[in-house]
Amino acid sequence: MTLGVLVPSSLVREAEDKREATRKLGYVARAATVFRADRLVVFPDEDGERRWGGGFVEVVLRYAATPPYLRKEAWGRRDELEYAGVLPPLRISSRTGSGPDRPGSLQEGIVTEVGPDGRVRVNCALQHPISLLLPDGMEASVGERVAIRISSREPVRARIVDEPPPGFAVRRADLSEALGRPDAGLRIATSRHGTPLSVDRLADMAGRAGDMTVAFGAPGRGLPAILDVSVEDVARAGDTDVEPGPGFDLWLNTIPRQGSETVRTEEAMFASLAPLTLTE
Repeated sequence: MTLGVLVPSSLVREAEDKREATRKLGYVARAATVFRADRLVVFPDEDGERRWGGGFVEVVLRYAATPPYLRKEAWGRRDELEYAGVLPPLRISSRTGSGPDRPGSLQEGIVTEVGPDGRVRVNCALQHPISLLLPDGMEASVGERVAIRISSREPVRARIVDEPPPGFAVRRADLSEALGRPDAGLRIATSRHGTPLSVDRLADMAGRAGDMTVAFGAPGRGLPAILDVSVEDVARAGDTDVEPGPGFDLWLNTIPRQGSETVRTEEAMFASLAPLTLTE
């Protein structure tokens, strides 16, 4: 199963300063990590942005998703990262292989030099950069993230593998593009006006286990406002004869007994992804 999480560029619209905005994005990255999201997509909501827009949101989230041992080389000093020190550690679990063809742990590396004969120099979780051979048919450029399977550190035994690195990838994309991916799977829009999540509905969704994409709104500006969809249409989208909206399979209220007038995006992510990622 792959999990995609979509958040708007107006995600930090209510933050009073850059420090608070950075901390909020840290919690968003934590939620994506805890529930093993594969991709975190920032979609445009320019009308809802205030001081910090999609560029800031993308940079901070990408920095948060970068392993600590790669951050200095990958990012250097940037204005967007002035308060990066308040980001909580993600502690992304390395994927441990199983079986003779997948020994060791999977780590992320950054290509620092491309040499001849399909070899590249990579900075990774080891003490010094190492020279490795690219798998047949795989290409890499300087600055690219690659997955490295390390089977031994003393002596060093490692190889580049043609699969995604641990953790989640961050990028900016239009909502239609993110929902149109072949692996988008079940496409869920979260809203307090959607169909309430119940035990029966959750059991039905668990039976459809597979790829999933979950979209969230911004504080004080939910998905209906962002997408210019009436709340009446959202409330009626549970009926079989009502189109659920642009590109979504259903609108879901994942906090049916909401006690606060607004739920922050990072709070909604924890509250929503916890039940939605349950298995049978």
